[in-house]
Amino acid sequence: MASSASLAESGSLPRHVAIIMDGNGRWAQARGLPRPAGHKAGIRPVRVALEACGELGIEALTLFAFSSENWRRPAEEIGMLMELFLESLEREVEEIHGKGVRLRFIGDRHTLSVRLQTKLNEAEGLTRDNSGLTLVIAVGYGGRWDLVQAARALARRCQSGGLTADAIDEATLQTELALGDLPDPDLFIRTGGEQRISNFLLWNLAYTELYFCEVLWPDFARHDFDLALQTFAARQRRFGMTAAQLGAG
Repeated sequence: MASSASLAESGSLPRHVAIIMDGNGRWAQARGLPRPAGHKAGIRPVRVALEACGELGIEALTLFAFSSENWRRPAEEIGMLMELFLESLEREVEEIHGKGVRLRFIGDRHTLSVRLQTKLNEAEGLTRDNSGLTLVIAVGYGGRWDLVQAARALARRCQSGGLTADAIDEATLQTELALGDLPDPDLFIRTGGEQRISNFLLWNLAYTELYFCEVLWPDFARHDFDLALQTFAARQRRFGMTAAQLGAG
């Protein structure tokens, strides 16, 4: 297979990559460690993916950090995850800013602590004018929540007279989604061996190429990311058309 660098030269790379970072808990358990150790170990591959996207000119990277369903986990683990998230944010945001990365967070912020909401707002404000890679972190996010909040926003526009029901189409709905201003992900990666999308970006993944690997997230390395990119480049994206139609173009 071609290297990721040659794929970049040929224009065969995705514009937007979305990742479910699965396997932290199992990684820790396999080593006789508490689950929090796995979450801490999961910070390194985030840096790997971020650096790779920046190096290759990929426009956007969206990471599923904490889902709306994750609130069902033990309170102790949730508290640890939120503290780890805060610590990582405080430690990494200046470096992220220095690399020209624009940082965004999607999800239901009302479910988060006031302290964390403040930090998210500060990080977004600091990096808002950066023109490099857009790093989106989904926290307290669910795909169904995303669709519901978009429907509510459209309903309010209709109530105010700014929109009619008949004027609502796919493009209108898209603008109200959490990622409405970004291209849909071209490539979705899920580590850890599970093969489902787990309520992540339900609308946006309609034509995304799905890539599942057995590697647990803390072990995810640059060569694993490159393999996902190479697999993506080898696929033919048809968007409902036939192979013959694409060949004719």
